[in-house]
Amino acid sequence: MTLQQSQRPIEPDDLHLGSFSSQQPWSISSNKLLWLPQVTQLRQAQARSLPGLTKPPKLPPLRRAITVIRTLGLSVGVWAVKERGTDRSRAGISRRIRVSAERLGPTYIKLAQIISAGEGVFPRELVDECRKCRDQVPAVPYSTVVEVLEAEFGRPLQEVFQSIDPTPLAAASIAQVHRAVLVSGEEVAVKVQRPGINDLVRKDLKVLAWLAPLLVGRIPVSALANPPALVDLFAETIIEELDFRIEASNMLDIARVFSELDQRGFVVPRPHPTLVTKRVLVMEFMGGFNFDDAKGMKEAGLDTEAILKTAMLGFLEGAFLHGVFHGDLHGGNLFVQPDGRLALIDFGITGRLSESDRLAFLRMMMSTTTNSVSGQVSALRDLGALPADTDIDEVVRELGIDKGPVDPTKMEPEEMVAELQRLIKALLSYGARLPKPLMLYIKNLIFLDGAIASLAPELDMFAVVTEIATHFATNHGATITSQLGMANAEWKLDLDGAKAAFGVDPADMDRLTYSELQERRTLIRKRLAKHHLS
Repeated sequence: MTLQQSQRPIEPDDLHLGSFSSQQPWSISSNKLLWLPQVTQLRQAQARSLPGLTKPPKLPPLRRAITVIRTLGLSVGVWAVKERGTDRSRAGISRRIRVSAERLGPTYIKLAQIISAGEGVFPRELVDECRKCRDQVPAVPYSTVVEVLEAEFGRPLQEVFQSIDPTPLAAASIAQVHRAVLVSGEEVAVKVQRPGINDLVRKDLKVLAWLAPLLVGRIPVSALANPPALVDLFAETIIEELDFRIEASNMLDIARVFSELDQRGFVVPRPHPTLVTKRVLVMEFMGGFNFDDAKGMKEAGLDTEAILKTAMLGFLEGAFLHGVFHGDLHGGNLFVQPDGRLALIDFGITGRLSESDRLAFLRMMMSTTTNSVSGQVSALRDLGALPADTDIDEVVRELGIDKGPVDPTKMEPEEMVAELQRLIKALLSYGARLPKPLMLYIKNLIFLDGAIASLAPELDMFAVVTEIATHFATNHGATITSQLGMANAEWKLDLDGAKAAFGVDPADMDRLTYSELQERRTLIRKRLAKHHLS
């Protein structure tokens, strides 16, 4: 063996199982994952517990209920005295709800973050306020972290870690993350659940389930999601974050999906084979450029536009083709490595689609690219956004979405407000709601939309739609059309329909950069701000 051969890096033996790093700290394939066999039962137990968590109790946990009612009641009371009935009404109640969420702590901060994904479902004022809701919360003292680690591992800290940084890398609602080195020398990230958070979340869900029916119709922020439905959605989302064994399993599933798609532009950290418990998750450490650090990436010679397109395609392919996707994309969960690969972290919230839901997502994509309005509404119904017995043709007629596109920037403010009020009223009358998979999907799209502003502001939106549709048709066309019972020839991109989705008259524009799109959005918001939506 030559010296050159002996220095050749050893290829990780688990890349066929997932899109993992080439710097292999341990093998997923050659080690028994001690925590994995329990995950199926854990998921089933969580699903069984949901109805009990969201059923309104006769009496909520009293001490917590008093705290919540006092905090929210004071905010609503001040709003009612100072702002109700004025042109500041919605902005005022939205700001006060956001501040109350921050005061009430982790559960309510998470709830605000769910609401922040509801653009078009909740009033814009409430969505904008909830986007401000801080993700960082005060860190748990290091001494408490040590207590949790030793309790979960059943041994002294020094038997597991060579060193651990007392200052967390991040401290969020459910957990905080510390950088550490194992006694065996591997550099890791250690996710530690906040003590008592499980009990607190369950108490808060009981309070919310009791309170939600009392709020129906009482505050002007429900839009398309009534409070009880929001509690159901929230419970389904947050409960899966409370067991890190489930999160570790999510990591493996998403890594596998990327591998099967041959999408090596993403890298997922390996969870440790033995150091994963309900409250602690030890994983391979991942770092890199923050996802919004366009300046740093460009200075390092990275193609930010290509990175953005990788993020879009990886998310869409996972959802449409495998029914599994990271459900909480944001700047703190994505790092860009020096080689341009995207490192994904924090898999507590993961989108998982049943086969019927996945096919409905596929139909939604197909209908959007071919400009089939009835197909889009039908797919939304099948996803649960509309009742199962909804008459699709009637919805299309009443909403008027079968007519030619109307450019909102050419509408008078009064016309714009009247049209929005009409659409909201019609959707409410049909019982529209936001099911969890669709909420996570929209939440990720909103994040990716915002990422364009920093990574590729001059990106041609029409060209991106064409490129993504072409990628799906070229690489997955036969699979998709077969699953939907279509002929390949039936799938043709209707770019005019894509333009209409951006609120543009197809005859007016051949190109629309993201910067131009933002200018149009700003103009629309200014016009709406002058005419309050009551």
